[in-house]
Amino acid sequence: MEYPTILIFLLAMFVLLTSAFSSANAKICEHEFVVEATPVKRLCKTHNRITVNGQYPGPTLEVNNGDTLVVKVTNKARYNVTIHWHGVRQMRTGWADGPEFVTQCPIRPGESYTYRFTIQGQEGTLWWHAHSSWLRATVYGALIIRPIQGHPYPFPKPHRETPILLGEWWDANPIDVVRQATRTGAAPNVSDAYTINGQPGDLYKCSTKGTSIVTIDSGETNLLRVVNAALNQPLFFTVANHKLTVVGADASYVRPFTTKVLMLGPGQTTDVLITGDQPASRYYMAARAYQSAQNAAFDNTTTTAILQYRKSSVMKPVMPSLPAYNDTNTVTAFSRSFFSPRKVEVPTQIDDNLFFTVGLGLNRCPPNFRKNRCQGPNGTRFTASINNVSFVLPNKISILQAHQLGIPGVFTTDFPAQPAVKFDYTGNVSRSLWQPIRGTKAYKLKYGSRVQIVIQDTSIVTPENHPIHLHGYDFYIVAQGFGNFDAKKDASKFNLVDPPLRNTVAVPVNGWAVIRFVADNPGAWLMHCHLDVHITWGLATILLVENGNGELQSIEPPPLDLPLC
Repeated sequence: MEYPTILIFLLAMFVLLTSAFSSANAKICEHEFVVEATPVKRLCKTHNRITVNGQYPGPTLEVNNGDTLVVKVTNKARYNVTIHWHGVRQMRTGWADGPEFVTQCPIRPGESYTYRFTIQGQEGTLWWHAHSSWLRATVYGALIIRPIQGHPYPFPKPHRETPILLGEWWDANPIDVVRQATRTGAAPNVSDAYTINGQPGDLYKCSTKGTSIVTIDSGETNLLRVVNAALNQPLFFTVANHKLTVVGADASYVRPFTTKVLMLGPGQTTDVLITGDQPASRYYMAARAYQSAQNAAFDNTTTTAILQYRKSSVMKPVMPSLPAYNDTNTVTAFSRSFFSPRKVEVPTQIDDNLFFTVGLGLNRCPPNFRKNRCQGPNGTRFTASINNVSFVLPNKISILQAHQLGIPGVFTTDFPAQPAVKFDYTGNVSRSLWQPIRGTKAYKLKYGSRVQIVIQDTSIVTPENHPIHLHGYDFYIVAQGFGNFDAKKDASKFNLVDPPLRNTVAVPVNGWAVIRFVADNPGAWLMHCHLDVHITWGLATILLVENGNGELQSIEPPPLDLPLC
């Protein structure tokens, strides 16, 4: 044997043994979720909120890479519900992905459904949330994936680990908020508070008593698992007088880097190490809005929790400074700090080269609507789209079921690979392009296709930072920039060596991002903006990945208890 052949043989044996070790140690983790209304008091008022197991936020699930999760969800609420396991690859198990009317019909009140799926090759922090209307405002929780048993973290083991879930709270029923906006055509009312682990914190009325406290000992290093579970707002996060070392994002490790502030779009997660290297005291953790949309109303309040040293006798916490609400420079510097820890296999030959414009729009008031149903700008109704197609969910059967059973009339596969009209995307856009067409359109991909998608923000109504999430996949973010994407000029900026692997990309305001992945997971996969107001308006599409050859390249049969419509 030549030396390289021996090396390949040993590497193959190592992979085989690691795989066998992983399988031998894998567990089946069973849980029960009861979705129900629960009295929750915040900002001096008690509201009946939809929760899981009476908890807000919901239970944290902890597994190891390779484990199988079995979660029976029973719906005792008055609304339809589904649960999405945000960021889980769902290899061949698309029936467990969760978006309503995409991979399943909703779980009706009084019914139940059991989600079954295996965690494969993912480590770090993900999360779960409702994927039906705006229920995820309070129906969410952390999903922690540790390494295969017996395997270490690729960084010094932290003394303790704490999930930090950033959320958004309305002093009203979130379902009523979105229903009112849908009725009027206007933007929905903004939230009344942000929360950290369900608590608004000291800066809000009636909130000091419940403020979340995270303890730390002098000299120890802890892991904070930060999730932006807010419904509609990208958020800055910082800890007074402390540096944060980023070690992971979206359940993928990254090359460690140090920062004073994080920015997470809704849906994104960031794992950071924090060291107790400051005088023993109390320090505020704080989060507030990153607001990139001009002239749009937003919640400008600040949520806080407390980092408390064990031997501190100080009562008043130190307050950090946070970036200005519109500090895009800080966001850009932060996003450009992400790299994979080592060289990765990025697709270099591309089979499907897609260009998706993302942004808002305005529909003219239909002639049969009264004025009070057209309260958008100048008597219009807000909408949103990808490539000028505003996505409409079916309501009688899910897209994945219709695809598997060959049922016609539910969706079409003519979603455009490019915008029908090329225009100055970030410039002064003609009003003729402000009203998209409506449709339930999917883009079909062959199994194994190497895909590149340029995601281009537009200035229609207003440019904005859009957190674009793709279900069923991780992808490499090979480049980001501002202005209109130029294939000739911008291709030289592509990082094809060690780009970060994510499931949600924050597309820069008035800019673009380029992602690449291999379509190796058959199913109907929702791609959408994770600002829920935008998906409500239609900023979404479906990537329909066909089965490959044989059982291992095909989606599993649907579960027997898949909800009926």
